[in-house]
Amino acid sequence: MAVFKVFFQKTKEEVIVREHTQTIYVEGQTEEQVRRYLKDRNFNIEFITKLEGAHLEYEKQSDHFNVEQAE
Repeated sequence: MAVFKVFFQKTKEEVIVREHTQTIYVEGQTEEQVRRYLKDRNFNIEFITKLEGAHLEYEKQSDHFNVEQAE
């Protein structure tokens, strides 16, 4: 399993504006699995990145680091 950081806008109708971008963390096997897991949320996904090594350790220090499990 890997942890992915998902950058998104709240709705698909919302234009991507960096200042309004929100993030969540999702654990899954692949980026495709994470996208399938989120498809019903009506998010406008901007970008998904896999977190590894020092980058993952840095993100874990955030108060907002709460990982959801993709199924």
